[in-house]
Amino acid sequence: MVKRLTDNWVYGGFLAGVLLLIVSPLIVKGWPRALVAVFLLLPAYMVHQYEEHDGDRFRRFVNEKMGEGRVGLSPMAVFVINVPGVWGAIAAALYLAAAVDAGLGLIASYLVVVNGVVHAAPAVATRSYNPGVVTAVVIFLPLGIYSVLEIQAAGGGTALNHAIGLAVAVGIHVAIVAHATRRKAGIALA
Repeated sequence: MVKRLTDNWVYGGFLAGVLLLIVSPLIVKGWPRALVAVFLLLPAYMVHQYEEHDGDRFRRFVNEKMGEGRVGLSPMAVFVINVPGVWGAIAAALYLAAAVDAGLGLIASYLVVVNGVVHAAPAVATRSYNPGVVTAVVIFLPLGIYSVLEIQAAGGGTALNHAIGLAVAVGIHVAIVAHATRRKAGIALA
């Protein structure tokens, strides 16, 4: 059962993302715009993950391009990164934005923006497709920037909140690259 989940999470995630988008007007009715913007990042990420991970595209791409054919990312690592990692980080940012400070929603905002840049920059540099680049450019960059602007307008855009959001987002991406690099070198266990 665990293998089926780690191998097929992206399909349930995509369908859940579409459903969340459909019912979001009911869920977020009466919420502040900044909180709505942070909430929308989760289903947007789920849709992006379908383009990125359908048919194990991203893992194979990373292993072929960065890993020189060696396994840098395992199916379990991709699952952990995306389900508890990404979905969990966005859920935590949403709760923190609602309960503590709207500016902590910047964690989710910058996670989306950084991921968008991580997809777009290599695509421009190499003039080639990478799994996830279309939704990164079409959905992530505009929605991520919109959420940053909404949080700023709500008064949550302090320098500290921007620093926290950016540090968490960059840290998550650096950790993924470090994991893949260590695993490729035979150091990581998962």
